[in-house]
Amino acid sequence: MIAVIGLGHAGLVLAAAIADSNQTVIGIDIDKKRCDMINNRENPLPEEPGLGDIIYKHGGSKLYATTNYKKTNKCNTYIILVPLFLDKDHKPDFSILRKVFSNLAKVIKNNDLIILETTVPIGTTEKLAKILDKSGKEYLLAFSPERIMTGYSLSKFKEYPKIVGGRDYESTDRAYKIYSRFCNKVIIVKNIKTAEMVKLSEGIYRDINIALANELYKICDKEKINYWEVKESVNCDLFHLHEPGSVGGPCIPYYPWFLINNFQDTPLIRTAREVNDNMVDYYISQLGKAKKIGVIGLSFRADIKELTYSRSIELIKRLLDKGYNVYAKDPMFSPVEIASLVPGLKHLKHKDFNNMDVIIIMNKVTLYNKQLKDFKHKIIDVKNIYNGNNN
Repeated sequence: MIAVIGLGHAGLVLAAAIADSNQTVIGIDIDKKRCDMINNRENPLPEEPGLGDIIYKHGGSKLYATTNYKKTNKCNTYIILVPLFLDKDHKPDFSILRKVFSNLAKVIKNNDLIILETTVPIGTTEKLAKILDKSGKEYLLAFSPERIMTGYSLSKFKEYPKIVGGRDYESTDRAYKIYSRFCNKVIIVKNIKTAEMVKLSEGIYRDINIALANELYKICDKEKINYWEVKESVNCDLFHLHEPGSVGGPCIPYYPWFLINNFQDTPLIRTAREVNDNMVDYYISQLGKAKKIGVIGLSFRADIKELTYSRSIELIKRLLDKGYNVYAKDPMFSPVEIASLVPGLKHLKHKDFNNMDVIIIMNKVTLYNKQLKDFKHKIIDVKNIYNGNNN
């Protein structure tokens, strides 16, 4: 029996995938309301395709959720997938992870396997494991980073290889066999630190390549060149230019800091972070004499309800601080929710499109395309909704 600790977006999807492979899962979460929903076969994440069907099928039985660690006494594998937040100085706050490991130290048995999936700085898994050592139990330890994509999470267990690295052969082998039951491909790496570095590397790769795209985009914008035509012409088996735009969400903006904080020789990684964060200032620089600004898309990516490190929110705050009248629209948020996000922000209605001086499209929301097509002359088309006609 497997316990999944943390039933947030990634953890709940993981628990559901395990349950749907005919394994019994005990999910642990501090949110009793969420646990009750799962046990009543209700889906807390309706934006995840396929998740509702699995919860309806297995909720309360093969997928049972609780706030009580003691109910995991029959489990022999514990998979941890809880958040790791950064403070205002970009330093990781390990308090949630430490609490989880402390709780586990009270319930684990000899030969139990502990797997961390939370993305962490190199060496963190083995440092946290010292808390488990106080239990006096002989346990196995591995790291296997989550590799899902919000809004497409369940499918990624079939599409992306699962990475596994243990501190010894037995730990790695046990973890490999568990993931092989519900993942199409599992890749074994040498050890825990290697597995941690794999996850950091893929996120930083994205951040750096988006930063390159953003710099090229700004040059194209200045020279009246259509970046999207350049991108399409460049991309082939040898080259791949990414899409420009803001970088938000709970993953890519955070991972670079795990290396920047601990290693001095990371100028490229640090610069990429600065380039991507500064795109907000670039969009503001394009406003000219505009006073009324409409912002389309609040989530860090379209069609999900997720505001973690949303650059749209940062943009709105800066616009309001500069005295602009700011209106926003996103199909995932109600007018009341939008108005409550930032003091002074107003909900953007369809009839108000004509009254905006500039409309900034921050993610690939396509629901309003028909209504917006008549106003593309005033749109900053960050995501190329209108085929680069802003250039």
